[in-house]
Amino acid sequence: MPARVGFVSLGCPKNQVDCEHMIYNIREQGFEIVADAALSDVVVINTCGFIESAKQEAIDTILEFCTLKNEGRIKAVIVTGCLAERYFKDIRQDIPEVDAVVGLGANEMLGEIINKTLSGEPADLKGDKYSLIIDSRRIVSTETFAYLKIAEGCSNCCTYCAIPSIRGKLRSRKIESIVAEAKWLSKVGFKEIILVAQDTTVYGEDIYGEPKICELLKELCKIDGIKWIRTLYSYPERITDEFIDLLANEEKLVKYLDIPIQHSVDRVLKRMNRRSSHDEIVDLVGKLRQKVPGIVLRTTLIAGFPGETEEEFGALCEFVNEMKFDRLGCFAYSQEEGTAAARLPDQIPEDEKLRRADVVMETQAVISDRLNEKRVGGLEEVVVEGWDRYAECYYGRSYAEAPEIDGKIFFTSSEALKIGEYVKVRITETMDYDLFGEVEK
Repeated sequence: MPARVGFVSLGCPKNQVDCEHMIYNIREQGFEIVADAALSDVVVINTCGFIESAKQEAIDTILEFCTLKNEGRIKAVIVTGCLAERYFKDIRQDIPEVDAVVGLGANEMLGEIINKTLSGEPADLKGDKYSLIIDSRRIVSTETFAYLKIAEGCSNCCTYCAIPSIRGKLRSRKIESIVAEAKWLSKVGFKEIILVAQDTTVYGEDIYGEPKICELLKELCKIDGIKWIRTLYSYPERITDEFIDLLANEEKLVKYLDIPIQHSVDRVLKRMNRRSSHDEIVDLVGKLRQKVPGIVLRTTLIAGFPGETEEEFGALCEFVNEMKFDRLGCFAYSQEEGTAAARLPDQIPEDEKLRRADVVMETQAVISDRLNEKRVGGLEEVVVEGWDRYAECYYGRSYAEAPEIDGKIFFTSSEALKIGEYVKVRITETMDYDLFGEVEK
C-alpha cells in the first residue's frame, strides 16, 4: 500500500508552482496524493520565508501538523520551501518534531526523503538551490488559470529583500521551454496563464544578454486556446515603450499590470536600492493610462522603512491619493536578518510601522470604493470560478481581478454555469473590494 502524501503550500504563486512540480514527481514515484493533508501519512509543508508574517504563518502551520503527528494521526512532517532553505539548521534545532528539512535544491529527492522518514532514518537534505528545476512537469492545482514561472531567483538586490540570498541570482528559462509549457496548458484546457517571476520585466537578461519579455509575450499570444495572458511583478524601470505598445495592441494580453514600486519618495527609494524615481513612476503611470485605455494597475508599498520620516510618510500618502491605483497593498517594513536594510540606522518601532501601513490601506480603501462604484451598471466579461453556498450565487473574475490577490465578482444566473465558462455580468452593487451582479444574455 503506497504512502499517502499531502501537501500544504504557503506564500507566493512561484512557490505554488514549485509545489506542483513536487506533487507530480511524488505521484510518478507511486505515492498516493491526498487533498486533505490532515488525512495523509506524510505531510509536506512548502513554506514561505520572505517576511516576518510569512515566517510566522509557516511556523504555525508546522507546529499544527507536528501536533497531529504527536496525536498519532499522521506519521511524518517534512518542511520544504523558502523557510527551509533560509533556516535549515534552525528548524532542525528549534522544532525537533519535524522529520525532515529539505532545501530548495533537494526538491527532486523528495520521494527518497519520504521513504527515509517513514523508515525512521535521518532525512535532512539541503542541496544546491541553483539546481532547482523550474521546467519539469507538474500537476496544476488551480482550475480556471495556471501560473507559468518564467524565471527563478533575482539579481536586483533591493536592500530590504532576502530573496537573492534564499533563491539565488536570476535564472531565466528558454523561450522555447516556456512556450512548450504554455501550449501544454492550453491543450489540457487552461484559457488564462499568468506569468510569474521575481521580476518578469528582466526576464531573459541572464541568458540572452538583454530582457526578452516582449519576445516571449509575442510567442505566447500565438498559442491557440489561450484567451487571457496576465503578467505579474513587472518592475517599473524596465517597462519599455515596446512593452506598453504590446500591452495595448495584443488582444490576449489583459489590460492589467502589477507594478511593485514600494515607495514614492526618492530618498527612501535610493535607500531601498530601487532604480526608479518619483517622477519616473508618475510618468510611467500616466503613459500606461494614456496608451492602454482601461488598464488596471496594481502596486505594492512598504511603510516604515528605516529612516522614513513623518514628512516622507505623508508624501507617500499624498502620492497614493494622487495616483489612485486600482489595486494597492501596503506592508509594514520587515527587518530581515542578512539584508542591507536590517543594518541601517533609524529603525522604526513595530507599532509605528504597522500604524503607517494601516493608514495607507485606509486611504486606498476609499479610493477602491470610488473606483468600484464607477463599475456599477457596466457589463463585464467574467470567468466562472465557483459557487458560493453562503451567498447562494456564483463568483468569478473579470480581467481587472488577478486571482488570489484581488476581489471577486459575485453574480446570479438563471441558468446553470460551468467552472471556467466566460459570461457577461451586469454589475449592480459593490461591497468593500467585491462586486455583485447578474448574468446578462
